Amino acid sequence: MEEQVKSKHRVAQYGEVLTAPREVNAMLDLVKQETERIESRFLEPACGTGNFLIEILRRKLEVVEKRYAKSQVEFERYAVLAVSSIYGIDILEDNVQQCRHRLYGVFDYDVYSRLYGSKTKNKCREAVRFILDRNIVWGDALTLKTAGENPSFIVFSEWAAVGGRMLKRRDFTFRELLQHESLRELPLFSDLGEDVFIPTPEKEYPPCHFMEIANVQKQL
Repeated sequence: MEEQVKSKHRVAQYGEVLTAPREVNAMLDLVKQETERIESRFLEPACGTGNFLIEILRRKLEVVEKRYAKSQVEFERYAVLAVSSIYGIDILEDNVQQCRHRLYGVFDYDVYSRLYGSKTKNKCREAVRFILDRNIVWGDALTLKTAGENPSFIVFSEWAAVGGRMLKRRDFTFRELLQHESLRELPLFSDLGEDVFIPTPEKEYPPCHFMEIANVQKQL
């Protein structure tokens, strides 16, 4: 039985109760098609150690493996995209660190290293670590701010495939996205052809090869 309560203090102070795998899978099965779509984005605003996000990534990587395992570079490209589609916030720093570690483990130890062994590339691992550091945030989803010293409004990075193996990053404040949602002006996304709300990015970065995302953008 997986641990659901770390301590009585954490339950009383933060309302922390981790969701069991059975409930995680039952809830995700309600949106099963989206959990298996490589590019569909998920945000867990109280992610804990990542029980929901772990299962979403597992499902996405199963699809990536089935479609692209015969070509290592294509697997790497789509696996990085799958990782980049997952976002989380938690108010407890140890949860954030554990969530990042677990997500990385699902990518590397469970799938990437198993498939390619000595042919794996450290640059691909670095790209995944960099994206997870950006996407899994230590913060408070109620105040919309980061935790720790000098809190500021939470910023999420959008990672979009452009031009084959190129990846483009745009940063958006979580506050702006939620303000739009509360106003219900226009949908953020639509497959029906109608007008949609297009948020203004806080910052845009030049496209770069997905394998170079960590090295290039740390320098900008």
